[in-house]
Amino acid sequence: MSVVVPAVPRPASTAAVVSALLAVYLIWGSTYLGIRFGLEGFPPLLMAGLRFLAAGLAFYALLRWRGYAAPTRAQWKNLAVMGFLMMLMGNGLVCVAQQEVSSGLAAIAVASLPLWAGLFGWLKGRHPSRGEWLGLGVGFAGVLWLNAGSDLSASPRGAIALLAAPAAWAWGSIWSRDRDLPTAFMSTAGQMLTGGVLLVALGWTLGERIVEWPATRPLLAVGYLAVFGSIVAYSAYVWLLDHVRPALATSYAYVNPPVAVLLGALLAGERFGVHAIGAMAVILAGVAIVMLSRAKR
Repeated sequence: MSVVVPAVPRPASTAAVVSALLAVYLIWGSTYLGIRFGLEGFPPLLMAGLRFLAAGLAFYALLRWRGYAAPTRAQWKNLAVMGFLMMLMGNGLVCVAQQEVSSGLAAIAVASLPLWAGLFGWLKGRHPSRGEWLGLGVGFAGVLWLNAGSDLSASPRGAIALLAAPAAWAWGSIWSRDRDLPTAFMSTAGQMLTGGVLLVALGWTLGERIVEWPATRPLLAVGYLAVFGSIVAYSAYVWLLDHVRPALATSYAYVNPPVAVLLGALLAGERFGVHAIGAMAVILAGVAIVMLSRAKR
């Protein structure tokens, strides 16, 4: 999601920073496994839509109660575009892909998001440095390796979805710059609300239905995704952007994939070959080169 990064981070205690980082690292890393468990009782688009609708409504109500101004009509239009790109395309396609591929593999593919952001930034006039070009090349080589040498090669639909999802999320982030948007927290609530409506509408149109009451595990999983994945972890991320250097706040890009792979292996019995682990290492190396090059600039 797009947020405004302050020029000078505000001071914060070490304990608060560590707590927020752990929330972003562990919770966002675990959401892929949460999606896998949620799919045991929900169709993919309806699951994502209900998650974001519940989280968006609760967050919006809380913000209005705290005195935050409601988005204007023009802002709602921009939020709807972001909801389409980031919630429907970004998260919805991950849910679709995870019907066929493991949670850890999905997390590895989504780790390419900073690479897409760098590419789209170049298309919008932000010229990458030599170091950034090197990182983009390394990272996309890892993406090609992942799609050619892992379980994704046996799942064309999953491969396409996991290529399009981070690209859509990255484009939504780039598109949102210099747009008329409300404050960061209200923008988050608005994106979840509009994206949730679009996801539910598309799922229903495509014939998705919840034909029976889901079992306990998928219900708990969707609740976890709504409360912790969509509200708690993202609030921690926005707080980090306001209190620490952007390079530290965005370090979740390195940590989430290994966390997702580990949780998938421990709690869901997922197994990964040398191709998937090697591709993850190459993708994360490319992301690291890009981010370090940006920090130097």
